[in-house]
Amino acid sequence: METILIVDDEKNYLVVLGALLGSEGYEIVTSENGHTASRIIQEGDIDLLLTDMKMPGMSGMELLEHAKKVKPEVPVIMMTAYGTIEMAVEAMKKGAYDYITKPFENEELKLTIHKALENYRLLKENRRLSQALSDRYKYGNIIGKSKPMLEIYDLVDKVAQSKASVLITGPSGTGKELIAKAIHYNGPRKKRPFISINCGALTETLLESELFGHERGAFTGAVAMKKGRFELADEGTLFLDEVGEMPPPLQVKLLRVLQEMEFERVGGTKTIKVDVRVVSASNRNMKEDVLKGSFREDLFYRLNVIHIEVPSLRERTEDIRLLVNHFIEKYRQDGGERKIELSPEAWKAFYSYPWPGNVRELENVVERAVVLSSGNGEIGVNDLPPEFSNKSETLNVDGFIPLEAPLQATLENIEEKLIRRALRHCNNVQAHAAERLGITKSLIQHKMRKYNISI
Repeated sequence: METILIVDDEKNYLVVLGALLGSEGYEIVTSENGHTASRIIQEGDIDLLLTDMKMPGMSGMELLEHAKKVKPEVPVIMMTAYGTIEMAVEAMKKGAYDYITKPFENEELKLTIHKALENYRLLKENRRLSQALSDRYKYGNIIGKSKPMLEIYDLVDKVAQSKASVLITGPSGTGKELIAKAIHYNGPRKKRPFISINCGALTETLLESELFGHERGAFTGAVAMKKGRFELADEGTLFLDEVGEMPPPLQVKLLRVLQEMEFERVGGTKTIKVDVRVVSASNRNMKEDVLKGSFREDLFYRLNVIHIEVPSLRERTEDIRLLVNHFIEKYRQDGGERKIELSPEAWKAFYSYPWPGNVRELENVVERAVVLSSGNGEIGVNDLPPEFSNKSETLNVDGFIPLEAPLQATLENIEEKLIRRALRHCNNVQAHAAERLGITKSLIQHKMRKYNISI
């Protein structure tokens, strides 16, 4: 039921209009002066304001101005006598929907109100649809309107309401954790904790302690009881990032927890029960890992009740412009209020680059470009990393390796430096560094031992 606020200093008009419009099914609120009406507009929820033009105290024009400041989309219809039509026209210039003259025809008034409310309904519906579209294009920090991303949004909407385990796969840097957060914060657990852990960044012993907690004295250095991530995520969501890197012994323990939702802390005997939704992610081909025997099949199917595959940036190039503009705006705020745009050559470079690091790499490139841009408001190719220009297409060996350099020692020296650089850029996450270098995690671990690289 739509609510109409009627304002007139003449009580007879309030009674007549209240009865007339009330019989049309509207909820009627009345006021004899503009000051009271302004409070109603401020604090209440009205769908239309019908006000007299001339009133003592606050005039109808002043009430109109107040209404347009507080609730600009609510339609306002002015009532005026023949002698003040010019003022009514002025009111329409200030935002009034229409005006009627006293005495008025009942049908004319009802028709005018009907049209005004219909227009208001359309405005609200358009706003709702625009907001829904905006939410679709941007789930928190997820940016994209390409077909693959819209399909992911649909899937997130559906799975968010359930408790089923979700496995999110896709290349590094595609935003798998953002998808996990979207599932959590769009579901019934959104007011409870979202706890994450990277299973590829910890040793087996540390990972077990982080997942399940430990009791005081459970091992050297355990000076106090510590709750694990499962306990911290009780009634919420636990995000297991890089779950494919989990050591086999821990896979057995994880399977039992997922089946029973109970566990014991390391060094403890008390059984702890929890209610946790598990969302996991991996950049590996988990089915191949199952076939190879490096990942338990029963655990894989327990985690993979619902599968979401996040595409690489190369598979959704139509999102590049949205992403670039989003990150420019994000980092522009740190650098001032000047507007920053890409030159046509820079846009061409962005679209032709393969983006092996996906959205994460794109964000880093944009941040760098915003910092290095010359200040004229334009990002050019020269503001981008060397690999975006033809200068880096060939490796100039003569430029940095002496002619007499021994082959094996030189290759090993370069290999060590590449591994150290990859680890540094990947925050010492071996799985990510290995992927960046195009090798396996076991091989990078072998090379780290060879070159005495510790993290």
